[in-house]
Amino acid sequence: MLESNANNNTFLARFLRQESAGGILLIVAALIALISANTPLSEYYSLLLDTPVAIRIGSFEIAKPLLLWINDGLMAVFFFLVGLELKREILEGELSDKKNIILPGVGAVGGMLVPALIYSYFNAGDTTAMKGWAIPTATDIAFALGVLSLLGSRVPTSIKVFLTSLAIFDDIGAIIIIALFYTAKISIIALLVVFCCIILLLIINRLQVESTSLYVLIGVVMWAAMLKSGVHATLAGVILAVFIPMRSRENPEYSPLKSLESDLHSVVAYIVLPVFAFANAGISLTGLGAEQVLHPVPWGIAVGLFIGKQLGVFGLCWLAIQLRLTQLPHSINWKSLYGTAALCGIGFTMSLFIGSLAFEETAANSLFDERLGIIIGSLLSGIVGYLVLRASLSPRDLPVAAGSTEE
Repeated sequence: MLESNANNNTFLARFLRQESAGGILLIVAALIALISANTPLSEYYSLLLDTPVAIRIGSFEIAKPLLLWINDGLMAVFFFLVGLELKREILEGELSDKKNIILPGVGAVGGMLVPALIYSYFNAGDTTAMKGWAIPTATDIAFALGVLSLLGSRVPTSIKVFLTSLAIFDDIGAIIIIALFYTAKISIIALLVVFCCIILLLIINRLQVESTSLYVLIGVVMWAAMLKSGVHATLAGVILAVFIPMRSRENPEYSPLKSLESDLHSVVAYIVLPVFAFANAGISLTGLGAEQVLHPVPWGIAVGLFIGKQLGVFGLCWLAIQLRLTQLPHSINWKSLYGTAALCGIGFTMSLFIGSLAFEETAANSLFDERLGIIIGSLLSGIVGYLVLRASLSPRDLPVAAGSTEE
């Protein structure tokens, strides 16, 4: 039992280290994108993202600019990893114990509901703008953990677990939102191919096939069919993750899911998400005026992320604790809970992704740039969250290690 707990702690520590480093790399990639979009490099930046890329097999063809290959293709890998993490957490992780899911679950609901309401308040009556209502509902766990890493060892594990668990619920909400509200015209034939792939995945799972390469091969076919179906292709990654075996029949100590998850963490943290940030964060500030900054869309997003997330997460957590539905985790006080709630307003990656789904096919981008609101709201949330946590987690408040003395 002790050995199992030690292994779980080691796995969690490795996971948190990778996500933190990935968050810092995300910041660097976003800064490079901003510099590229606002210097003489802007022409080359645009040419790179608009580069046509096509794959053709017989009469079947997928032709998209590089930007959409990144958003539809690379992000499917990200969602695949999210799906693997969700399955592991539900089966044997933090979410397998009901006592551990109430507080972050309640916080996630508040953190999605209040920002959406704030955005809707700013943009009520504008049909085009209302397509972006879900943009401020997301939390970027990589960025948030990157900010936490700046505080070093003073951050208790309970805060990291709470933030990670809340982000998992946030991801579930984002997956449901994308599936229900961000689909194009539906192709029945393509959906039939998707359905056949799901049946095939179910069969090989029931036959206890452990070769992850076979699952991935079927997943690629399902992704291509999903892309043609009108349902967003990234959802194929989540569906595929559901069927990856948790345990090996021949070797109970080996987990195909955990092995694949471990292999993908570095790829996603150090390649997929930074590339996505570089491709989507390049906002041109040339000619930017008050009209663009104060447009209801970026304004609603910024306020939704910065104010809405704090109010939603902290407010509903406070209410649940007052109603005795749950309690504050060990080593978390009200100040540190508020600081963590503020960090939840960092919505960078998923907010950019939902923003691209909401507005990429309209002419609305000529009227406003939703990315401006995402960056402002995320930046303010990160700064406030960091400062509050730094003040509430001062070294003198940490428990004294066994065998040490304190005057």
